Amino acid sequence: MADLLRRVAVNGDVDAFRALFRAYAPRVKSYMLRQGADSATAEELSQETLLTVWRKAGLYSGEKGSATTWIFTIARNLRIDRLRKEVAWQPLPEDGPEEASTDLAPDEELSERERGERVRSVMAELPPEQTEVVTLAFIEGLSHSEIAARLDLPLGTVKSRMRLAYQKIRDALEDLR
Repeated sequence: MADLLRRVAVNGDVDAFRALFRAYAPRVKSYMLRQGADSATAEELSQETLLTVWRKAGLYSGEKGSATTWIFTIARNLRIDRLRKEVAWQPLPEDGPEEASTDLAPDEELSERERGERVRSVMAELPPEQTEVVTLAFIEGLSHSEIAARLDLPLGTVKSRMRLAYQKIRDALEDLR
């Protein structure tokens, strides 16, 4: 094979190149397929490899390795170059949603969870009558008047309990502001 390369390099011998092509094109294509290239790409890279052999045959040196090693090194480098040029990012299909995720980032989710645990802990320490008005206001969404009617309490008492609960919660969670 080294002799064929030398004939291509020195004389531009088409017959020698034809022999190289017959010997190596199927092997290079098979190598490309094993590397994950599809059939068309493998065929293209095989031809490109042998075209490079034709153009650069004069650079081959038997001292650095066999002709086969040199040819497959060219093939490997061309495959790497092709992979670098390929687009890694693919657009979403036309019918796919293009909305940003509404999910919290992991650190924000953890922070919210910790904040929720702290609020529940503070709520557990409130007197039952204050817990009741805060729960009715924030969980059930009732207004102060509706809470007063449901608990059969004066509106001022509901507001007073709510204000005391807010103050205790605010003081306990001061560092979260």
